[in-house]
Amino acid sequence: MARTTRQASVDDSKPASANYHANALARGLALLEMLAAASEPLTLIDFSESTALPKSTLVRLLAVLSEMEYVVRIDERPSYRLGHKVHRLASSYVSTLDLTVVAQAYLKPVAERTGQTANLGVLDGDQVLHICVAEPDRPLRFTTAVGSRDHTYCTGLGKVLLSDLSEEQLARTVPAEPFEPFTEHTITSGADLRRDLRKTARRGYALDDNERSNGLRCVAVPVRVGGECLAAVSVSGPAGEFTPAKQHEYVSVLDDVAKAMPADPDFTTALRIVHRSLRPAGA
Repeated sequence: MARTTRQASVDDSKPASANYHANALARGLALLEMLAAASEPLTLIDFSESTALPKSTLVRLLAVLSEMEYVVRIDERPSYRLGHKVHRLASSYVSTLDLTVVAQAYLKPVAERTGQTANLGVLDGDQVLHICVAEPDRPLRFTTAVGSRDHTYCTGLGKVLLSDLSEEQLARTVPAEPFEPFTEHTITSGADLRRDLRKTARRGYALDDNERSNGLRCVAVPVRVGGECLAAVSVSGPAGEFTPAKQHEYVSVLDDVAKAMPADPDFTTALRIVHRSLRPAGA
């Protein structure tokens, strides 16, 4: 006998605990998600082919969504688009997101595991903006404040962010040479900085080795969303505690959190909201 392939149904992804009423809700939400993903209005036939639901069921679901103004019927085919109430929900969601709060859930375990201060930073013009800070519970620790800014060429966060820029963006972002030295280890020339940034890109992390402050070391890794480096995450602390073995241990912890963050829709949405308010590199 010939085998028939069952058409995938929208019910395949419904919650396991869904009863009759919850199942109807799940179906309605699935229709909204389809409309959100579509580049143009969808017809009843489009819904039927994509969901494997009977047209009679779809008509009832869409009628309820239309009555509640979550979808709008726009012609007699019939076809539908999203309604204004969806925008209200989206606006409310965005307005309640705070990247500092969202990121804290990721940075706090990093500070606890490493015993060092964890930071999340973004590039704002020619400076690093500290978005979130989590300090370890110990007397001797590096301290910085959320919202504070620092130089790019002599910090772990800054060098990670610089390493992802084009040559043209980099030239607009770094200061005129010689760069201001903060310690005897501070990189002060563009040539030396570019060598350091190439090394950073190859190994996947940046190192601030007593460059911003004597007695302080920092390692940082990129946070990539869709392949783009939108932020960097680091740990900083007493230089003596950042032995080569410890540096690799810290980088491993940071790599784990840098991969976990972009998988969180709240984090990526909040990060993109922050990015829209920032000055472009070199501005």
